[in-house]
Amino acid sequence: MNLIVQVMLFTCILSPWTCSPSPHKSTCEIKNAKADCSHMNLDGVPANLPNNITELDISHNRLKNLSSLYLYRNLMNIDASYNSLTIIENSLCLFLPHLQNLNVQHNEVYVIEEKHLKNCSHLTQLDLSDNRLKLHGEPFSALKSLKWLDVSRNKLTSAKLGTQPQLPNLVTLVLSGNAFSVLQKDDFSFLSNSSTFQVLVLSSQLFKKVESGCFQAISRLSVLVLDGSKLIPQFTSLLFEDLGGTALQSLSLKNTLQLTLSSTAFQGLEKSNITSLDLSENRITKIPDGTFQWFPRLESLSLEQNAIKHLTKNTFSGMGNLRKLNLHKALIKSRSSPLPVIEDFSFQPLEHLETLCMSKTAFRELTEHIFSRLPNLKTLDLSWSITGLKTITNRTFAALQDSPLLQTLNLTGMGINKLEPGAFSNLGNLTRLLLSYNFINQQLKGNEFAGLLNIKEIDLSLNQQSISLTNASFIFTSTLKSLNLARTLKGNLDFHPSPFRPLVNLTFLDLSNNNIANLNVGLLTELFNLKVLKMQHNNLARLWKTANPGGPVLFLKNCTKLSYLNLDYNGLDEIPYNALSGFSELRELSLRGNLLDKLHSFVFDELQSLKYLHLQKNLITSVQRVTFGVPLSNLTELYMDHNPFDCTCESILWFSGWLNKTNTSVPGFPQNYICNTPNAYFNQTVMHFDPLSCKDMMPFKALYILSSTAVLMLLFTSFLVHFQGWRLQFYWSLMVNHVLGSAKSRGVAEHRYSYDAYVIHSAEDRPWVERSLLQVEEDNFIFFLEHRDAIPGFSQIDTIIENMGQSRKIIFVITEKLLKDSWCRRFKAHHALHKRAQSASFSSHVLVLEEEPGKLGASTGNEPFIHME
Repeated sequence: MNLIVQVMLFTCILSPWTCSPSPHKSTCEIKNAKADCSHMNLDGVPANLPNNITELDISHNRLKNLSSLYLYRNLMNIDASYNSLTIIENSLCLFLPHLQNLNVQHNEVYVIEEKHLKNCSHLTQLDLSDNRLKLHGEPFSALKSLKWLDVSRNKLTSAKLGTQPQLPNLVTLVLSGNAFSVLQKDDFSFLSNSSTFQVLVLSSQLFKKVESGCFQAISRLSVLVLDGSKLIPQFTSLLFEDLGGTALQSLSLKNTLQLTLSSTAFQGLEKSNITSLDLSENRITKIPDGTFQWFPRLESLSLEQNAIKHLTKNTFSGMGNLRKLNLHKALIKSRSSPLPVIEDFSFQPLEHLETLCMSKTAFRELTEHIFSRLPNLKTLDLSWSITGLKTITNRTFAALQDSPLLQTLNLTGMGINKLEPGAFSNLGNLTRLLLSYNFINQQLKGNEFAGLLNIKEIDLSLNQQSISLTNASFIFTSTLKSLNLARTLKGNLDFHPSPFRPLVNLTFLDLSNNNIANLNVGLLTELFNLKVLKMQHNNLARLWKTANPGGPVLFLKNCTKLSYLNLDYNGLDEIPYNALSGFSELRELSLRGNLLDKLHSFVFDELQSLKYLHLQKNLITSVQRVTFGVPLSNLTELYMDHNPFDCTCESILWFSGWLNKTNTSVPGFPQNYICNTPNAYFNQTVMHFDPLSCKDMMPFKALYILSSTAVLMLLFTSFLVHFQGWRLQFYWSLMVNHVLGSAKSRGVAEHRYSYDAYVIHSAEDRPWVERSLLQVEEDNFIFFLEHRDAIPGFSQIDTIIENMGQSRKIIFVITEKLLKDSWCRRFKAHHALHKRAQSASFSSHVLVLEEEPGKLGASTGNEPFIHME
């Protein structure tokens, strides 16, 4: 007993999944009209499902009968596989009149009779595979509509499923893995009236004998699958002779132990109409010349995964109609054998060949005439082939000049290390050139791609970062639409003009995984049609920094038609506010794995077409409406998990509300949206953030806004009064006098003035004014002097305005002290100018006082000079 326990424990250590219980769902998943109740360990169908379901998956449970299905009369599709059913109830189709597809594979159904299926006239698909069937009578005779029947792996001892013609609409019959080894003459007679029958699957059988005429009843057969069956040569020769009288078009002999082929192996199929033949996985080592001459109509041949050693110019003779030849792993090298040989002109008989696949094929060398005379070839796949090819010269593919229709050349993983000038000059119609996973180590000067007049796609990715570009690298490929340079480039791209400048038609560019740190603003200048740009896993952080010498490098500014932009893992810690301006067609933006935290308020505002946004694994703490309102409004999927969110009212109040009401898909929510601060929410999901707590802050927030506004207004008013108060007084006086002084204006208009002149002077020049100007009053002049004639009790402003209006002239006494007097220099001077502009008869005079000619002043006691202007 202890030994058994120890063995079980050891088994659990090695394979823990074998000891852990299978996960079971607790409830059925309902979507549209389908109910998924699989893997629930059920004994019966739940009775609380919607009555209108049409599809039910009840697989992987413990059902012993289907009677509980009668509750749902609208069912059309039932998957009851992997249960413990022993019988199909007679009344099943009676209670489910719409049933079309029934799957009961991997059960224990034993006896099946006509009565079990007599009401299933609408059934179109029936899967009874992997049971223990014993057929009694004519169990399938009532299935008038059945199109697909699978009774494989039931240990049936005969392919005969009935003695009378039945199943008039059957298309496919699967009899694989049963116990019969002989095909008798009348085995398929029950299908003699099946006018639609086309596909017969007899895989994984051990055949020993076939009787002549066994396929006569199904002469309309078009597809025969014998994969995995053990076919001896005697059986195949009789089988092919009997198939010669059918309408067979496709024959699959995959993994049927056809180790050797003779030149007459397929002679019996000479009169057939076979267009597709699959001989893959048979370990064939030799194909004699003329082996396939019996297939004049063959269009597709697969020799995948064999061990062929030699192909000659007669191997494929007689196959002039072949369109597709699959030689994937067909020629392989063993440790003890040399590389297989493909002779020149081996494919010459295939004049209509369009697709030649030689991926992972080993052959001695790529000679000059291997691919000669293939005028209709469109696709040549040599990927991962083992050859001695290291350098591609202008003669390597010279033979393909006979293939003017060639569009795709796949040279992926061939160990190429150099492209010489004109390497593809003979391929003028080539549209796809795939050179990824090689070891190309050179500077591309452009002449390597000379002659590619119609090229649309070049893939140079994953070349160990050993290719450097020049200004002329793509000068001969102006038609290019897709360019893949991922993990390929060495050096930087900071040179002018850009190597991509000639590629005006480019729509796809991949520059990822190149450690690019230096580039200039003109790198993508001419790529106006670019739609997909991949630049992830580079080092672009410095280029978008505000502190970068010369400012941020906006290398994306002309790519306004982008629909996909990937800048993952570039160390970006900021995005310039106008870096994404103009991208109105962008549908997917990926910035995962950077160091982004604070983003400009309007950085995403022009991304109105954005559907997919990736910002996971950054340092984002705050998600606010002013930044994310526009991109999140029309989003289909948002990825912002694994960020250190600050779960406070200021940071994620809006985001929390958006997450709870949005229809946008947010993968990873809530388990991967974790709060980092404050301590109250640390290591909890954002979903636990309580928005109600923010309502208590509203009064304080309003008070803060109100007090801040009041303080700012007070400061503004103080500065305004201090620096511009005189101007406010001036304009206020103009407005008041304009409204209230109309009568006085009329008096002035009638030339009734009280004074001849209003004298403006500084207080320190008063002695000179009294000494010099009062003498003039004796000659019948009346001056208004503010210190003498102002009426006590009147404000200074009113006195100035009132008496300037009653004065015919204004005299300015200009001294250095007057120029320092702010009241005279500002208010009085501006009001005098206003009065002068208002009245054509009004004028002013200026007295300039100087101690000496050319120098202002009146403080020395000497009599100053007086100038009247």
